[in-house]
Amino acid sequence: MQEQWLLAIKTDSDMINVLPFTLVDLARAYAEGVSPAEVVAEAFARLDAANDPGILLHRAEAQALAEAKALDRPDGRPLWGVPFVVKDNIDVAGMPTTAACPDLSYIATEDAFVVVRLRAAGAIVLGKANLDQFATGLVGVRTPGPAPRNALDPLLVPGGSSSGSAVAVARGIAAFSLGTDTAGSGRVPAALNALVGLKPTLGTLSATGMIPACRTLDTISIFAHSVADAWAIFGVAAAVDPSDAYSRAAVTGALAAVHSLRIGVPDATSLQVFGDSVQTADFRATVADLRAAGADVEEIDFTPFYAVAAMLYEGAWLAERVAAVGPRLTNAPDTLHPVTRAILEPGLRLTAVDAFRGSTGWKRCAKTACARWQGSMCFACRRSRISSLWTRSPPIRSGRTPGWAPIPIS
Repeated sequence: MQEQWLLAIKTDSDMINVLPFTLVDLARAYAEGVSPAEVVAEAFARLDAANDPGILLHRAEAQALAEAKALDRPDGRPLWGVPFVVKDNIDVAGMPTTAACPDLSYIATEDAFVVVRLRAAGAIVLGKANLDQFATGLVGVRTPGPAPRNALDPLLVPGGSSSGSAVAVARGIAAFSLGTDTAGSGRVPAALNALVGLKPTLGTLSATGMIPACRTLDTISIFAHSVADAWAIFGVAAAVDPSDAYSRAAVTGALAAVHSLRIGVPDATSLQVFGDSVQTADFRATVADLRAAGADVEEIDFTPFYAVAAMLYEGAWLAERVAAVGPRLTNAPDTLHPVTRAILEPGLRLTAVDAFRGSTGWKRCAKTACARWQGSMCFACRRSRISSLWTRSPPIRSGRTPGWAPIPIS
């Protein structure tokens, strides 16, 4: 297959439209003589062909082509000529940052810390991706303009809040993208668009230059076509940032093979599908596939996890979301999306007492739910071909953070 498209590129430059935008395939194409300018032009051709105005909030075609044309020949940098997009709550110098709130819009004067590292490694920014306003939501449609369409099925939501970041990669427009993740914003859209969504441990990717949703929980996240690509990009982006109070050193290097996998899933009493029998059957089929592939699947009570999740939208951490939005909620509420406003306004009634009670409640839930998972690698997956489920492109992936497990997506 790879040999076929390489031959096609040599004989007919128009056949670049079949080039997969993965790190390995792009590096091979560049070695065979394809230019970064051709790749960037193809990226925007794919964006036009998608006919989806909701993917990007800012299209940086002229700048991206200029940067691509300035590249001479592969120079050994790990992301040389690799196109990517950035969620529009992360700064890129010279481009507007809006967090999907037009009234907020400002032109960034410098790149976010992570963007600096990626561009220094040779990557090229195509534009700024759409999102649920102020990264508040998991659906991807709470944006003032058109919402991006799910790349697999336009009848499904794209997932959020990093909706445009996911769709741009799933449609082959970008090789990877940056999102953010507080409670699933970098993994839910990945699951719904059949991608890898990596949420790194808090602090391993600097948040300097990112508009937060909940600063104590937020991290920049990565969307890619494979675990290998996501991990390689993470290795480039991760570094200690003295200006970020949460910054910490990251463990990078080669990925270890997974010989045994222990997966926690909701038991029958705590599986939440809201009456959707199709999702129930699909989830059970996925669990059966995982067991057949050799995974150790254990059914557990997910109630404590749901309780923690509720704190983000109904409890103490809602106040942190209000703090991130700032005085806009009281001084200019009409500039907010109606759903975003409805979610945030109850946070104005929370007190410091609520915050301390919530912190204690979170610790209690964490101790109850996570003690058994210390040192484990936990996954939650939607259906995918089992042969590639965890070796190439699982739709959703956690980090190695001890005691943590993601909310399941079926």
